[in-house]
Amino acid sequence: MKREQSLLKDGTLCPFSRRTFLKGAIAAGALATLPAGILRAEAWERTKYEGGYQTFRNACPRNCYDTCSIKSYVKDGVLEFVEGATESTFTDGALCVKGFSYPRRVYSPDRIKYPMKQIGRGTGNWKRISWDEALTEIAEKLQEMKKKDGSLLGMALDKYSGNFGITHYGVEGMMSSLGYTTRFGGTPCWPAGIDAQNFDTGNMWCNDPEDIVKAKYIILWGGNAAWNSVHSMKFIYEAREKGAKVVVIDPVMTATAAKADMYIRVKTSQDGALALGMARHIVDKKLYDTNFVDNHALGFYEYVQYLLANVTLDWAAETSGVPVDVIKQLAEDFAKADPATIWIGYGMQRHTNGGANVRAIDALVAMTGNVGKEGGGARYGHLQTWGFNYNALIQKQPEGSVGFLGASSVKSEFANDETKKAAYTDRSVNINKIAEVILTTNEPPIRFLWVACKNPFAQDFDRPKLKKAFDKLEMVVTVDQFFNETVENSDIVLPCTTLFEEYTVNVSYWHYWLSLNEKAIPEQYEAKSDLQIAAMLSKKMNELEPGSCTFPQITDTKVWMEKEFNDGIHKFFGINSWEDLKKGPRKAKLASSASWSDKKFSTPSGLYEFSSELAAEYGHTKLPEYKGRRKAYDKFRLLTPHTQFGLHSQFMNLDYMEEFNPQPFVYINPAAADKKGIKDGDMVKVSNKVGNLELRAKLTENVAEDVLLMYEAWFKKGNFNVQNLVDDESSDMGTFKTGAPGVAIHDQFADIVKA
Repeated sequence: MKREQSLLKDGTLCPFSRRTFLKGAIAAGALATLPAGILRAEAWERTKYEGGYQTFRNACPRNCYDTCSIKSYVKDGVLEFVEGATESTFTDGALCVKGFSYPRRVYSPDRIKYPMKQIGRGTGNWKRISWDEALTEIAEKLQEMKKKDGSLLGMALDKYSGNFGITHYGVEGMMSSLGYTTRFGGTPCWPAGIDAQNFDTGNMWCNDPEDIVKAKYIILWGGNAAWNSVHSMKFIYEAREKGAKVVVIDPVMTATAAKADMYIRVKTSQDGALALGMARHIVDKKLYDTNFVDNHALGFYEYVQYLLANVTLDWAAETSGVPVDVIKQLAEDFAKADPATIWIGYGMQRHTNGGANVRAIDALVAMTGNVGKEGGGARYGHLQTWGFNYNALIQKQPEGSVGFLGASSVKSEFANDETKKAAYTDRSVNINKIAEVILTTNEPPIRFLWVACKNPFAQDFDRPKLKKAFDKLEMVVTVDQFFNETVENSDIVLPCTTLFEEYTVNVSYWHYWLSLNEKAIPEQYEAKSDLQIAAMLSKKMNELEPGSCTFPQITDTKVWMEKEFNDGIHKFFGINSWEDLKKGPRKAKLASSASWSDKKFSTPSGLYEFSSELAAEYGHTKLPEYKGRRKAYDKFRLLTPHTQFGLHSQFMNLDYMEEFNPQPFVYINPAAADKKGIKDGDMVKVSNKVGNLELRAKLTENVAEDVLLMYEAWFKKGNFNVQNLVDDESSDMGTFKTGAPGVAIHDQFADIVKA
């Protein structure tokens, strides 16, 4: 194949053409009914490319189950194309459509190339400045704040999961090196489920996803693996080929549901009622595992009494929307299969009763004896492979730094135990209420916001209020690759590197593979990594005020990456050094593919806890009891899940991705549309108490009559933003392990009219 090039808007050559991208995307199954991306990308004819190319090891650092191991091909310092690493039995040589678009991301004409300053926030009047000018202005502002407030608590960090490379915890390290600051702590993604599983088992720990091939019965509950974990689908298919039954429970008829043996539509956020109804039937039929509940569990018979006194199948059917006969069949089939497993999706717990619902589902897996079994388990996530040094994270404050006496430790669900014990005295505030926090925090107020690895305007809640909050700030600095809406509301934007321009290391919260990320190409234009930016800011701060910043002035990302490894990591993955990973990713040496295989749980009792005193301490019921859903405040329930073609606001801004998904839609059931006088393709207005959006309607029976659905994405050519319709209502759990409750993203409501 000839080396292909296309001319960019600025006159530079991009070696990665649209035709090349489409080949890879088609190989990933992006145009198929089920975009599973499970094919080995033989269409690349990889053997023809080995000669004349430098190959590098990379790892996708996006917040995704799959954390794909990547092999990149470089010629003359230019990234030509990428493919999945064949050494990983999870990635298995394949990427998703997003992964195949990576070279275009690197060479996109829309990429931020230089530090820029906006003359008048939100005006679009951008001026190119040098790195020295940008850092000087930032450093002088920090000095001004310290003089005014006597501390740097007026400086806040809003950073999350736009880049999960381990060294990117250096952003938090940079903040610590400046002094005590304000941190937005918690997580919007999965905290209710994390707490629920910790109450039940003492930790969040799932089976190796590759062992799902051993399951005889598989329930995917509130997750769309075909779009959000494409590599897991091949294991599900293999299990079905061996005779397993695959069931999908979801309010939406998803791509995954379309491939299941049975699809069950549950009423939005009433999953707990269905799980409790199943549990009641299992009790009635005495299908529970007496060995497990008698010898490895606490409070099971107390739970039985709750079920007998409070749960009937008629109630469960009416509440969940699932007929009694279906509940009975589902319960019996699940209980009789050996082993059986449930994959609990993150969307399912993004409700005001999400944690309670997860506990009810956990209980189903436990009472049937499927905890600790290969091919079984309640699959949610794990942090078993995250035992790094977090060297970039743990930085000392300058001598004499003034802290916040009332603050608790800033928690990260990804930090190891030792890191969590660090004696932080920063001011910790709720990441899921950023607008409210900025508007109401005082003594001192938040004056300065540093945004990294995150796009708040596309990901955070109550966007109109967020705009007011940003307008209150004295300075906003955003580190990013593209001019997104958060950048538009910033004073200074600093261009950052892609994964191919730096060293780091990645592991998953789903599978058990470790991947090296090598620097494959030079930093493009004037882009810098988060670590380089921290080192440069440290140098500038100390030029202006010696001793004011402790961050090491090391700009080589390889040096930082090397410091993250330790003997525990080496032993767990069977390597002698990080350099072994140059040969390919490595899988953890697991005693068993099943979590809790020894039945020794990390709860206070050491048993699986149907009855949890710890849950009660945090204001929840001891047992996994039913908790009602959020009361509707408008006519339709509004769901805003992930699209296949993007991840939050990432990827969909690329011109090549527009080939697949050029505009947003709101999906509405035909019966509901008929009552509203809406036809397929009509322009409509969706509105609620938060705000409104205008977009085209698509009619589909994939959603229930009382549901509106629109996919979260950033379209650079339009004003579409689902956060215009999403408030910051909290979910029920999350505070125990992440420091703040989650957010009820899918407990939203709206009305729709023809525009």
